[in-house]
Amino acid sequence: MLVALNKPYGVLCQFTDQGEPPRRTLAEFGLPPGIYAAGRLDFDSEGMLLLSDDGARIAQISSPKFKWPKTYLVQVEGNASDEQIAQLRKGVLLKDGPTQPTQAQRLDRAPDWLWPRDPPIRVRKTVPDSFIEITLREGRNRQVRRMTAAVGLPTLRLVRISIGPHRLDGLASGQWREEKL
Repeated sequence: MLVALNKPYGVLCQFTDQGEPPRRTLAEFGLPPGIYAAGRLDFDSEGMLLLSDDGARIAQISSPKFKWPKTYLVQVEGNASDEQIAQLRKGVLLKDGPTQPTQAQRLDRAPDWLWPRDPPIRVRKTVPDSFIEITLREGRNRQVRRMTAAVGLPTLRLVRISIGPHRLDGLASGQWREEKL
């Protein structure tokens, strides 16, 4: 079984939390029993999360050696310039080494399908924001956020819109569906 969940902001990618106070977890979404997340999506990120009951499939999806592309919609602080997009495409130098090249493009505006975030991002009247779509084939910890910061575009909102051939495509925040294998 393979399940796609549109994980809301502020939800852990696990079914339990021992923190005080406890945080929201995957347990609240009525997911089928016996499935586990194939990879992670940060607490403060939203979007596509795949879950499965097949350990080999989970390893294939989440392991960097299989290089499944992951695409993100990123709202950044500032107007993304051609130079900054070119830097993201080429790869940037992070503290843990250079990143691989990415696919990156600036979007003219937020996509029509994008739901409002709860809570909303902070808005600064004197600082514009813009949207970028980035596709990676590696998955370092908080990589997209670190890459955009490295080129001078701090991330305000991060939404994963696809993993490999699986896309959100109309899946509302907090909703899930079974995917074709």
